[in-house]
Amino acid sequence: MVAMATADLLVIIFNLIVNQIFNYHFTYSFLSYTVVCKFILYNNCAVVDMSVWFTVSFSFDRFVSICFQEFKRKYWTKRTAIVVTVTITVLAYLKGILMLFSYGPERIINNVQWGCWPKVEVFTLPAWEAYSWIQTLSAPLIPFAFIALFNSLTVRIILVANRVRRELRGHNTNNQSDPEMENRRRSIILLFTISGSFILLWITAAVSFSLTRLSSTVYFQGDYSDPGYIATESGYLLEFLSCCTNTCIYAVTQRKFREELKTLLKSPWSLIRRLVKN
Repeated sequence: MVAMATADLLVIIFNLIVNQIFNYHFTYSFLSYTVVCKFILYNNCAVVDMSVWFTVSFSFDRFVSICFQEFKRKYWTKRTAIVVTVTITVLAYLKGILMLFSYGPERIINNVQWGCWPKVEVFTLPAWEAYSWIQTLSAPLIPFAFIALFNSLTVRIILVANRVRRELRGHNTNNQSDPEMENRRRSIILLFTISGSFILLWITAAVSFSLTRLSSTVYFQGDYSDPGYIATESGYLLEFLSCCTNTCIYAVTQRKFREELKTLLKSPWSLIRRLVKN
């Protein structure tokens, strides 16, 4: 969850604040150099992949936690968490490295390259077309399939386990609280809230990108009223929104997360109070 929250924060910083706000309001600044612009686009692609696949790893983590108690003891270790986090991060940056070669300068002023513009080869060569589809399948179409698979298996096993547990406890204790079943219920709520919001907020971007690729329409030449342009930009908006909603979900569902958030918010005031007392 910490890795997922960190990736979501990086998406907000680089994709929204740096790329969408700073680049728009501060034209011809340091961020507009072609080298810097290409690196920003490359980093944007990598952090989005990290956010997506950390969500998949979270679904798998819940699946193991609930369905495989024996394997859970071996899987739930600090070393495993580090390996999974580092592996996803490295693969995300390696997969997006071709983004550095898919853009050229938008204009050259006094021998200085400004801005980024997709190269013609990106729209004409089959290799780039294949790479574009790989990007689409890896985020988020394949993650959709994994999340749906893990969630369906998790719910199926939980329902079977709960039915068996109620039968073992007997009919006379059905109205009594069961801590184990309460923990399972909270796990299901957290799992489906995060996974469901991810799928709902990413589905527009996935469908619009797939349709534009199938129709060979990859840009709209400034026609802001074009339905394809509206769908694409709406998909980007919802895609970035999914990174913001996870933090709210953590705050609502996780007691320890709420406690840490309260401590963080209180720390500046506690420091000021100590300084005033001194």
